[in-house]
Order: sequence, then structure tokens, then C-alpha cells
Amino acid sequence: MYRINILRRLALAGMLLAFCVVVFGAYVRLSDAGLGCPDWPGCYGHVTPAQAAAAEAGTVQAPLHVGKAWREMIHRYGASTLGLIILVIAVFAWRWRRQPGVPLGLPLSLVVLVIFQGLLGMWTVTLLLKPLIVTLHLIFGLTTLSLLWWLWLSLRRRSSSPWSGSVSALGGGSAAAMLLPASPAVRRTAVIAFIALAVQIILGGWTSTNYSAVACPDFPTCQASWWPDADYRDAFVLWRGLGTNYEGGVLNHPARVAIHFTHRLGAMVATLALLIAAIASLRGRPGNNRRWAAIAVLAALLLQLTIGITMVKQGFPLWLATAHNAGAALLLLSTLALNRALRRA
Repeated sequence: MYRINILRRLALAGMLLAFCVVVFGAYVRLSDAGLGCPDWPGCYGHVTPAQAAAAEAGTVQAPLHVGKAWREMIHRYGASTLGLIILVIAVFAWRWRRQPGVPLGLPLSLVVLVIFQGLLGMWTVTLLLKPLIVTLHLIFGLTTLSLLWWLWLSLRRRSSSPWSGSVSALGGGSAAAMLLPASPAVRRTAVIAFIALAVQIILGGWTSTNYSAVACPDFPTCQASWWPDADYRDAFVLWRGLGTNYEGGVLNHPARVAIHFTHRLGAMVATLALLIAAIASLRGRPGNNRRWAAIAVLAALLLQLTIGITMVKQGFPLWLATAHNAGAALLLLSTLALNRALRRA
């Protein structure tokens, strides 16, 4: 029994740290600190920016900005710690694989995923913030967060714990295990909502990595138009070759408008899909786990829409832009909890 509890606590710690790493990574990107350390894994060949500053490692081509360097390195320290936690989870899962209820496939998949994330982090720097690489880094960071969340919800607690109440609320308690799965139609709406949200998150990443957030400074219109002039042909070119520094973006304004406006259209589709899934889940007499998961989706959706609209109205302040990434992560986690609650048997 205690082994399940140890794995669950480690999964919870990893999930919370992954959330912090994803949000802080967004802050690093939005504060133009992605190239604060132009080498990898160190910073100007040192373990800390303080050592680099002491060695006067800055050059004319890549001057050392201590604040940006520290932000970048703190993000790397957090990601490295997360990788260590995932490795510990996988080792314990392998050692206890014969224990009933101990998963093995998911922890091992997380190890592979975090190694790939490390490579994407390296390529983000060495390939000079290529939008495709930075977007993939965000996507797989959220994937890591999602799998840790799923692992935490999936591990059954067989003894009392401080988190038992929250587990029951989101689909992991023993009472939830007695529920029958929801109808196929309701489960399909939740899967569709998850897919729509995933596509919207990808569009959001593409908007951020191409510096297109400020392309539509008004709301609900864009460039004072309901359908603005935009360059869709150039907006979604995934690869533009090597050797170009993408810090600050390289696209023309019409292409950035196309990206931002597509993101807004995606927001409408995702909002509709999530509303339908949450309302369908609340109809009838759902169990507590499904009810609270659906309410969590609605609350996270309202929060994210409020942040997004306020961000535009306030002129895209850094803290709101960072909060928008945090809101996307919360909405993703609540949607996953809803899907899991609906398929419980």
C-alpha cells in the first residue's frame, strides 16, 4: 500500500513542478530571455550566470544580460529537477512492477518524453528560437504535465491520505471507481473538446513564438475589422532554414495578423466544444467526480477567457500574458480530468 502512496506523492510533486516549469518557461519566452544564455547546458560555459559575469564572459555578439541569464538558467534548473523526479518515479515503478496497481508504461514513457524535452530545450537555444522548435517545446512540456497529472489520478490510494478529498472530486477516489462510464455520446463530446483545446493551445504557442500577440490590439475586432487583411500563406510556414535569429520575430505584419486572428477563431471553436462537453456531463445525475470535473472545466474556461480579453484590453502586460499560459495549463488539466471521470468503470 505504501508503495502506491509514494508513487502518487512523487507524481503530485512532479506535476506541480511541471506546472511551474511550463509557466516560468512562458515568462522566460515572453520576457525575451530565451537566449539569455546562448549556449547549452551551461551559461557562457559556466554553471551559473554569476560565474559567467565574474569571468566577463559577455561578447559583442552575445552580451551577457545577467537578469535574462538568470531567468533562463532558473528554468533549466527547474526542468532538470523535474527530469530527476520522473527518473525516480520510473525506477520505483520498475522495482515495484509486480505490485498490483503499480503502472509501468506511463512512467517509462515519461522518461523518454523528458529526454526529448531536454533535446528540444537545447535546440531552442542552438537553433536561435526557431518557432517550430519553441512551439514543440511548449507542446511537449504540457504533454509532460498532462501525463504526470494522469498518472496522479490513475494511481489508486489504498490508505487514507491528506489528498483523498481532492482525488474523489477529480476522479481518483474509491467512490468514483464504482461509477459506470458515461454514455458514448457524452464521452465523444469530451474527447472532441480535448482535441479542440489541444489545437487551440498549439495555435497559442505558434502565436507566441512568432511574436504575433500584439498584431490585434483591439477586441472583439482585429485591426478595427471583423475580418482583417492578413497573409495566411506566409503565416504558417513551419521551417525557414537555419542561421536566422528569430528573437523578436521575422514575419511581416499581415502574417502576424493571420496567426493572431486564427488563434481567436480557434478560441471560439474550443470554447463552444468545452461548453458542450461540460454541460453534457452535468446533465442527468452525474457522480461527484464528474460534476466537479465539469465545474472545473467551466471555471477554468471562464478564467482563461477573462485573462485573454483583459490581456488585449490592457495592452498585453507581461504578467497577464504569463497568466494566459497558466490558464491554458489549468484548462488542459481540468479537461483531462473530465475525460477520465467520464470513462471510469
